[in-house]
Amino acid sequence: MIRNLVLAFVKLTLFCGLLLQVQPTLAQGNGAASNRIESIRVWPSPDKTRVVFDLKSEPQYSYFTLYQSDPLRLVIDINDTQLGTSLEGLADDSLLVDLIRTSSPKNENSTRLVIELAEKTDPVVFPLAANESYPHRLVVDLPGKSIERSGPAKSISELAKRKVTVAIDAGHGGEDPGSVGPTGSYEKNVVLKIARALASMINEDPGMQAYLIRSGDYYVDLDERPQKAWQAKADFFVSIHADAFRTPQPRGGSVWVLSKRRADSEVGRWLEGTERKSVLLGGAESIIEDTGHEPFLAQTLLDMSMESSIASAYSAAREIIAEMSTVTKMHKREPQAASFAVLKSPDKPSLLVETGFISNPYEERQLNSNAHQQKLARALYNGIRRYFVNNPLDNTYLATVPNSDYIVKPGDSLSVIAQRYDTTVAAIKHENDLRSSVVQVGQKLKIPR
Repeated sequence: MIRNLVLAFVKLTLFCGLLLQVQPTLAQGNGAASNRIESIRVWPSPDKTRVVFDLKSEPQYSYFTLYQSDPLRLVIDINDTQLGTSLEGLADDSLLVDLIRTSSPKNENSTRLVIELAEKTDPVVFPLAANESYPHRLVVDLPGKSIERSGPAKSISELAKRKVTVAIDAGHGGEDPGSVGPTGSYEKNVVLKIARALASMINEDPGMQAYLIRSGDYYVDLDERPQKAWQAKADFFVSIHADAFRTPQPRGGSVWVLSKRRADSEVGRWLEGTERKSVLLGGAESIIEDTGHEPFLAQTLLDMSMESSIASAYSAAREIIAEMSTVTKMHKREPQAASFAVLKSPDKPSLLVETGFISNPYEERQLNSNAHQQKLARALYNGIRRYFVNNPLDNTYLATVPNSDYIVKPGDSLSVIAQRYDTTVAAIKHENDLRSSVVQVGQKLKIPR
């Protein structure tokens, strides 16, 4: 009997030892901590990695770097906090972050997290308050190359000269899913697919090239998006979104340009509110303060060029609406105006395209269809290209394109086509040797510039 008691005691001792070994990975502290790390998310992008710690309550933290030793480390201490999630596999997708682990805490109720880095970086660490979508967060931004740009995306160094450069901004991304459809579709995923399809079409054009603001599933701050387009020396900026509303009935696409005032329509005010929510989710709350943090809003630049930029955007918007209306229902057939941060660049035409209402069940299915995504991308490409053929930039390939070809669609007439291309019925008839104003569906016409 004594032997059995000894064996039982040994087994219990071994079991307790195993528990002590596992405990630091699952939870630090003795359970008396008032705060808790519920989950950790890592979002690598081409120029930084964002690490987000979701917490039960507001974090009290400090941090320091260890760059004189190997490996390079960022150490974060969160007071009165227990770790309640696994760290396994968090660094798998980032080129900058090698490992996220724990280390001996300052005291028994705190958590020490160590981020091992592939290279030195200047970390930016800040808390975010809880909102309707997320709990309290501690955000760590680590500047540095974190992923390779992929697919149709080009780096700035790869952009060629003497081509029209189009900056394509897929809305939302990363921890900001954008609008969510009735079956759970994320706007961020739909618009990235459309943006990548558009980029492929533009890059196949000998006179154009595309720069993707967001090439993967990560968030780019709203004020950084037009800045990235400026760094790429883009001639045109288009931000792609999927609309949503509080009720499922609204449907159809629309094209938006900048207004210096608040939007007049109910949908426009709803979209402006959605953009401000996107800023909160992404972690750049300072932009919400109406103090002019956008990099291109210097008053002198606005006075000189903003009006010209908005006028050009209206012209391009009409071209895109004409094309989109052939592949999808339009919620609005005229360009709409609202105060969106991503459109506030005075040096180029800037548009925001709503490809449809993801909150509408029918359009949610359409927006998830690859065939429909390709049609929408083709419509955007055709509209942008026609704008630059009709408004050519000096010393670019498109400035030398003689005439455009057009295939007559149902509902077309020579007067409608002439208005769309800013020409006259007489000019079209002369260019095509037409004796009659009657045209047939499928007929190919040469459109004079």
